[in-house]
Amino acid sequence: MDAVGVIAVVGACGPERLRYAKRLAKLTNRGFFPASRLAGSPDPAQEAAVLSSWTNPAAGAVVELPDEVPATELIGTFGDFDDRTRLLALVCVVDAAHMLDDLHRDDYLPLRDADSGVAAPLAARAQLTVTQIEYASAIVLVNWKALTPPDLAVVMALLNHLSPHARLRLHRDAIAHLEPGEAYGVEQDRPGWVCFLNDDFDPHMTDPRVSAFRYEQVRPLHPGRFKQLLDDRIEPGEFGDVLRSAGFCRLATRASIVAQWEHVGRVISLNPLAIDDRLEDEEELLALGQDLAFVGLDLDHDGLVTALDEAALTDAEIAAGPTAWGMLPGPFPAWAKAADRSE
Repeated sequence: MDAVGVIAVVGACGPERLRYAKRLAKLTNRGFFPASRLAGSPDPAQEAAVLSSWTNPAAGAVVELPDEVPATELIGTFGDFDDRTRLLALVCVVDAAHMLDDLHRDDYLPLRDADSGVAAPLAARAQLTVTQIEYASAIVLVNWKALTPPDLAVVMALLNHLSPHARLRLHRDAIAHLEPGEAYGVEQDRPGWVCFLNDDFDPHMTDPRVSAFRYEQVRPLHPGRFKQLLDDRIEPGEFGDVLRSAGFCRLATRASIVAQWEHVGRVISLNPLAIDDRLEDEEELLALGQDLAFVGLDLDHDGLVTALDEAALTDAEIAAGPTAWGMLPGPFPAWAKAADRSE
């Protein structure tokens, strides 16, 4: 039996997302499953895959995803589902007039526990939003006419830096042809920060206010100075508007653990990825120290690099050794996955 081709529609603005998804389904004669139908499921992404599989393969389906479904979870679910469905496109609907506000939000949404259907760990809404943008195959800008041409140019360049491989479209009355490509796989390298770390970052839309750069530093971070840098200098905007940064880092108090650095707007999280002495023989270190990509508006690259360098261990602190590092004040919460190595 032929697989059902699925177009998933995501976005931070529910009414605009629904309006676009419904119109897309109508104009392309595809079956339509709105977020309201998926929201009651313990696992909305799985429910989307199941419902799509019942659609006529000749027609295909459009599914609108609820806010709390991470884009990576959606891609993984369709990748692992079965051969009855194929995720052909992930369309992110972005409200151009409110995009910067969406990336600066500091509220959280409860994620679902797929096994129990109850609220599980919280996810930053801004993180969900930026991930939708980064993993999209197409980004559709709505309400763009409310912006001046210079402001629209900034928004489009920023989106292209966050998601260099996505097709960017200004929404008009007609639905642009999406030209879905090959089905999404579980492994994805679409996000701009991943492209940067892979030396494959080449956005085709630029603006003088929008920039990105890579930061590398082998010395681990002093947790106290690093926290102070985040709270007292980066968040207030001393180095410009750092909208997105991501990659790998090490805290001196947990120097044997490589952490995932995830930051968007006013929200940052550090989560353990790998412990050095638990790597298999064929595995390589993700990073010796910091390997990060930064994207933002009006960035002071040199100032931010200097400040990050100052947050790393000094010569004297390096010479003191790991035992001394472990005694440094630790303002960050313990990592449950590496509790035996954390402060």
